[in-house]
Amino acid sequence: MKNKELSADIIIIGGSTGGVSAALAAAKSGCRVILTEETRWIGGQLTNQAVPPDEHRWIEQFGCTRSYRTYRNKVRNYYFSHLPLNDKARAMPHFNPGNAIVSRISHEPRVSLAVLLEMLAPYIHSGKVIVLTETKALSAEADGDEIRMVVAENLQTKQKYTLSAPFFLDATDCGDLLPLAGVEYVTGAESQQETGEPHAKQGNADPLDMQAITHCFALDYIEGEDFTIEKPERYDFWENYQAEFWPTKQLDWTAVNPITLEPNTYGFFQEKGKFSLWEYRRLIDKSLFKDNLYEGDISLINWPQNDYWLGPIIDVSEEERRTHLEGAKQLSLSLLYWMQTEAPRPDGKEGYPGLRLRPDVVGTEDGLAMYPYIRESRRIKAEFTVLEQHISTAVRGEHGAERFLDSVGIGCYRIDLHPSTGGKSFVDISSLPFQIPLGSLIPVRVNNLLPASKNLGVTHITNGCYRLHPVEWNIGEASGFLAAYCIQKGYTPRQVRNSERLLQDFQQLLVKEGVELSWPVTHSV
Repeated sequence: MKNKELSADIIIIGGSTGGVSAALAAAKSGCRVILTEETRWIGGQLTNQAVPPDEHRWIEQFGCTRSYRTYRNKVRNYYFSHLPLNDKARAMPHFNPGNAIVSRISHEPRVSLAVLLEMLAPYIHSGKVIVLTETKALSAEADGDEIRMVVAENLQTKQKYTLSAPFFLDATDCGDLLPLAGVEYVTGAESQQETGEPHAKQGNADPLDMQAITHCFALDYIEGEDFTIEKPERYDFWENYQAEFWPTKQLDWTAVNPITLEPNTYGFFQEKGKFSLWEYRRLIDKSLFKDNLYEGDISLINWPQNDYWLGPIIDVSEEERRTHLEGAKQLSLSLLYWMQTEAPRPDGKEGYPGLRLRPDVVGTEDGLAMYPYIRESRRIKAEFTVLEQHISTAVRGEHGAERFLDSVGIGCYRIDLHPSTGGKSFVDISSLPFQIPLGSLIPVRVNNLLPASKNLGVTHITNGCYRLHPVEWNIGEASGFLAAYCIQKGYTPRQVRNSERLLQDFQQLLVKEGVELSWPVTHSV
């Protein structure tokens, strides 16, 4: 099949959460954009990974960009416009479709997809944005410090595209464009000697020590029915598996408290005195809808029990990568089968056979999300790298997080690292509301590539709070606006950062577009 040559002002490789916000920003700035996405759904962790938004406590008032707030409002409006909500739901000051514990706007991933496509619609219809789904980058060509083109392929039709542009953004969840284009990057855990971070790895750095991935899935529960799946191929292994740093077998209601690292026994549904896993990331609370619209609540299963840490999927052989991707799927299916057949119940019985996989919710045939939840990416070697010392409550205290004069956005979340492929348990420590420095978006050498996802200049430690939904959205949006600004003004990102006049001009543009550059108050989380 003959290669198709396509050109634009900006090529965005990866339709992640940050990739979509970058495309919106660039198109709004008047640029022509080509956006590629490996799966059938754009949106990354919001859609094809099926993870409802993890957000800070002030999100309804401040602490995100205007376009992210528009996205959140459109999610709510989707339910108000298309589904029969009851009076209880309509009276909620901030409607939360799932009434989830962890998310203030937990909802079905297919609703996020509909909203993101609606937000992109003016630019897609006008031809400013071309979206190539099921398309993966294969190679890249660079000339010195400039990327010239990327070759991508449709995974179904095998149609290849040669994509050229003045600017490229890597918005993949794993930082896939970086090695293809020869961009300097870091993976895994840095050493304490390298970064000076209190919680960094002692001894040598370990590039393959990365946070667990999780293959999420959605369930509802119909009492009295039997939806037990076929016994997974690796169930016998997972039924007996216990990590050295874990207090019990992984398929168990007891896991680790992320902060204290003490054993913690969870409840499944509502059990007095126990944290409800079912309500943790519940996507739909059926009590908010009229006419028994939903047969049962729908919950997203993204728990410690299906965190997969037996090996990394980044910078390993293709065979090893496939092994671990399949391993994560087998763990999630085994967790479901265990819950359906063997899980102890408060009434003394075993198993909940009424648990039903909901493939329609995640858009797949097997009922698992299209893509695993990726917590940690390749990270560019940047002009500036955010360290634990810049944002840690224990280090900074009452001074607040480090203030960055080149701020291009803000974020807030605890430093939350899940168990890792290096055999480490949780690292969950308090951090302060932080800024996103422009220097963390600029590679040390390459001039026309920007990170637009979790692949900015952070460390294994600080990735733990820069990886969440509203922060990734802000990263992508800032990179989209920056690439457009550089194209239209004739500068490089490095020049913008290192010129007081240009930096202030760009920051004024961001503020005008609704990007908050600093926090009105300082709190720890």
